[in-house]
Amino acid sequence: MARNNPLNGYTSKNRVQLVRGGTTYFSSLSELINRARVSIHFQVYILEEDETGHVVLEHLCRAAERGIAVYILVDGYASQHLSKKRIREIRTRGVKFRWFDPLLRSRNFYFGRRLHQKVCVVDAAYALVGGVNISNRYNDMPGQSAWLDWAILVEGEVPEKLYQVCLELWNKSGWGKAKQVRFKLPARQLAYPDTTCLVRVRRQDWVRFRTEISNSYLRMMQDAKQEVYMLSSYFLPGRQMRNAMAAAVKRGVKIYVIAAGKSDVIMAKEAERYLYRWLLKNNVQLYEYQSSVLHGKISCADGKWATVGSFNINFISAYASIELNLEVLDEFFAAAVKEQFIAIINNESVSLTGVGALQQFGLFARIWQKICYTSIRLLFVLFTFYYKQRRN
Repeated sequence: MARNNPLNGYTSKNRVQLVRGGTTYFSSLSELINRARVSIHFQVYILEEDETGHVVLEHLCRAAERGIAVYILVDGYASQHLSKKRIREIRTRGVKFRWFDPLLRSRNFYFGRRLHQKVCVVDAAYALVGGVNISNRYNDMPGQSAWLDWAILVEGEVPEKLYQVCLELWNKSGWGKAKQVRFKLPARQLAYPDTTCLVRVRRQDWVRFRTEISNSYLRMMQDAKQEVYMLSSYFLPGRQMRNAMAAAVKRGVKIYVIAAGKSDVIMAKEAERYLYRWLLKNNVQLYEYQSSVLHGKISCADGKWATVGSFNINFISAYASIELNLEVLDEFFAAAVKEQFIAIINNESVSLTGVGALQQFGLFARIWQKICYTSIRLLFVLFTFYYKQRRN
């Protein structure tokens, strides 16, 4: 991997805040939508017609009725159960709605290439980027805690780049003579924040030659000097990443990984457990989160670098999905992220690091884990072997 200037792409006129999923996230999202004066770009993997989805769509519709240009782009597979009636209703109320690659109906359809990013950009001045989908599962509901997830609320220069990213995807998702939206940054309503925080946009879309997030993770691991914390659902690092982790541990770097104790995809969880033996053999400090389903994708390193977004540390995010993360190079923000890791490790997780930690997995369990791991790798190859990289 080329060793370019590590500060490439960072902008400094930003203010950031770490937002945990659940009620806090959806309150922040509602406030952001209601703040809009010019435009809203809302792009998400899963948008469901449950209580949470209804509230979010209602805020977006009311914004459109106030004269705000509202653009909603959702994944054509993960959100396929969104009803035609609901789509007609929001369009009637002024919302502009499109699907990303509807199944078997897109011009350049790739089965596994899904719109996995989750982002809301308001007026090209504010944005919320993370791993949270729009569904009751990601919200705090009566008798149910939200799945564990995070986002970054950012104000300043970075939302201008995110506005460009969203507009690009919106225009490419139109069919036939679908109207293209001309790129023009809205006039800023406020001055840039007077704070200094280095933030940059990282994208992943292997088909389009974009591998920024996987490259950043690899470089972070290669450059780490003291400690690395990683939390990712479906944690299945590839060979290159595993080699970098092993080399970091040999340099004296302490690596902490929080994996899911409960998962919404059982086969993926068992495949993940197949790698536990390798992780522990290489002295990685391993934990399983217990309080709810772990869905977050967040990491920090050496008390100065952090990344939050939609990218899972596995081959699907690296080579198939469209992903979006924000990287922050700031000691105060990195400390806030590390504080979350410490709290989760101490209060909501069980350690799998001690002697005999794997004894709970007997022979048949290990065989099943191997089968799951091999099956997932095989399915990935079957669904993506025909992928071709292209620039446009």
